Amino acid sequence: MLLNKPYDVLCQFTDAEGRPTLARFLPLPGLYPAGRLDHDSEGLLLLTGDGLLQKRIADPAHKLPKTYLAQVEGVPDKTALQTLRDEVQLNDGPTRPAQARLVPEPPELWPRDPPIRQRLHIPTAWLELTLTEGRNRQVRRMTAAVGHPTLRLIRVAIGSLRLDGLAPGQWRPATAQELATLDHGQVPARTPPSAASRSRKNTSRSR
Repeated sequence: MLLNKPYDVLCQFTDAEGRPTLARFLPLPGLYPAGRLDHDSEGLLLLTGDGLLQKRIADPAHKLPKTYLAQVEGVPDKTALQTLRDEVQLNDGPTRPAQARLVPEPPELWPRDPPIRQRLHIPTAWLELTLTEGRNRQVRRMTAAVGHPTLRLIRVAIGSLRLDGLAPGQWRPATAQELATLDHGQVPARTPPSAASRSRKNTSRSR
């Protein structure tokens, strides 16, 4: 299943403290996240009962590309972008080469609840980053290391699987063809979903 995980939802099905979990949106037995998203990140999550597929997606040895949109504080210059592409020195070692570019503000992207906190007189920018590893809070640490803290983070693709058409909390089955493409590790090139495409998508949602 492909799910658009909302902001502030834990990437698990139970929580002793009563915080929002995936069970609120996908009450189906036998499914587990293949890879994770932090509670304060949004976007594409694949859930499966196939252990081999879970390993294929979560194991960094497979170098499956994952693409993110990050709204950052300030506007990264050419030097910052090149550092993100080449190698960022983190406390657990240098990052692998990545793809990083400035992109326009995504049109008609759903609003975050609550909205991000912006500082007066400091602009924000949007980055598209594609990584082939998945360290803890890696995108946030990378952008902070080059002087541009991440304010909002949305995963828009896992390999060739796209978030297109899914509103927050919505899910749909992944097709056999989509899952087969994961073995090829393509990097997607399409844009994030618009409100119009979301409204046309035939998806299911837990009430």
